[in-house]
Amino acid sequence: MLQGLLPSGTMTREELDRKLLDGRFCEIRMLFYVGRDLIRWIEQCVDVVERDEDLKKAGFCYQSFAAILVEEPPRNIREKLKQWGVADYKSIFTRALGLNAVFQDVPVRAQLSDEFIRHYYRYADQLFVCRQLLWSFGEIKATQFDFDLFASGEYSRMLEKQWSAEMADGFEG
Repeated sequence: MLQGLLPSGTMTREELDRKLLDGRFCEIRMLFYVGRDLIRWIEQCVDVVERDEDLKKAGFCYQSFAAILVEEPPRNIREKLKQWGVADYKSIFTRALGLNAVFQDVPVRAQLSDEFIRHYYRYADQLFVCRQLLWSFGEIKATQFDFDLFASGEYSRMLEKQWSAEMADGFEG
């Protein structure tokens, strides 16, 4: 509609532009939270590496785990993302991690220019690349680590089952 290819009905060009910006801002917020979860996972992986001399010597760091998520996640993760309906995980992960490279907290609309919101995906993609290029890193092969990805609710249910089983075992002993 903004490009004049579809009829805009009763909406003005300014109203259409505002709808576009509102939608893009919602995307930014959603990607920020996805990125926060990905970074939490990456930090847990880095913590494991820091406690293992062989892994440290291999040069595995933040960038190693970010690269495997974006470039070549293990098959089980690709399948799970497909089941969730995530077609372009590479763009989602790249942009989510890129936005988290500059925002410590979810941004407020007034903090961002319309120009940034309109083209945030280009900025976020480049922020990801920039962060990846900050340090050299050891490349991880999908077969080197056994890991999975969970939705928040799925993970909560797994923990609940585990804690329930542990509590039951504690009462039996």
